[in-house]
Amino acid sequence: MFRKKLGKKGLVGLDIGSSAVKAVELQGKPGSLSLVNLGFEGLQPDTVVDGQIMEMNGVSSVISELFNSHQFKTDRVAAGVSGSSVIVKNIVVPQMTREELEESIDWHAEEHIPFEISDVSLDYQVVGSSADSFNVLMAACKRDFVANLKQVIQLAGKQPAVIDVDAFALQNCYEINYEPDDSLVVALLNVGASTMNINIVRGVRSVFTRDVSVGGNQYTSLLQKEMGLTYEQAEAVKRGGAPPPQDEAVDIDGALETVSDMLALEISKTFDFYRATAEDGDGTVQKILISGGGSKLKGLTEYLSNRFEMPVERLDPFRRIKVDARRFDPDYMREVVPEMAVAVGLALRGVDA
Repeated sequence: MFRKKLGKKGLVGLDIGSSAVKAVELQGKPGSLSLVNLGFEGLQPDTVVDGQIMEMNGVSSVISELFNSHQFKTDRVAAGVSGSSVIVKNIVVPQMTREELEESIDWHAEEHIPFEISDVSLDYQVVGSSADSFNVLMAACKRDFVANLKQVIQLAGKQPAVIDVDAFALQNCYEINYEPDDSLVVALLNVGASTMNINIVRGVRSVFTRDVSVGGNQYTSLLQKEMGLTYEQAEAVKRGGAPPPQDEAVDIDGALETVSDMLALEISKTFDFYRATAEDGDGTVQKILISGGGSKLKGLTEYLSNRFEMPVERLDPFRRIKVDARRFDPDYMREVVPEMAVAVGLALRGVDA
């Protein structure tokens, strides 16, 4: 599911979120990567719910349109899964041969996965070892969930070559762009419309991941309710636009902060879970990098920085990837770049690692 080795080159990273479909195509190799193609297309509300695609025809036609209008060079796609149907665990198993691990992984997985093993697609990677044990990063996703994703890609006339986990795609994007020091512990947050992916990484090793059902939609819903706005008006206000004239003053910042508090509470819980399981007893996160549509919310980075008393920055998915300003309008890029981290991480599966 998330192994980095891949045969034939050339993939489009396709991130199907609950509010938009994002697609990225890269070329080159780490150190000299460049952006070949990029597309972003919004989806109707409730088309995708908790990662599950509800309107197959609607989503597949958006994918087709995206590929046609941006003239992507390949039909091969790397897509990602997230939400309640995905389980990621770091486990420790006794030292054994790789063949024995391959044979016994289902048995080990049964202890940690709350679904029937026969109902999931399972993959794993050995991420560390000691004299008597292996550290194994394991990911499982319900088979029907994976089938749903593959089907919508095939309906669009494309080939699903790789199914990854959104949290790992986010990590790949971070690794290639930030080349982190082994001792640095960073929380990567991807705040989407309905789901927040959290991946805590030490250097280039994922030490704790969690998907939370909270995101940008909560801000929009609250503004609609508090101010009697339409969905479109609430979206505009959320992004810092002027609110329509009201009969009575509404504390917009206060309303938005209510949702930011919910977001911060889930991040705080995640940090607590991580601290409780940290192998070396030191579960200190040193920095937060934030991406996704929710990261564009006015004042959110400052709010989280004050709340957690640590540096919080927006993750730049093209920090070490060349973007030709003649081909990609800088104003448009500024608008969509925060939402492209997962798509970039998925597209990296198609370049020489």
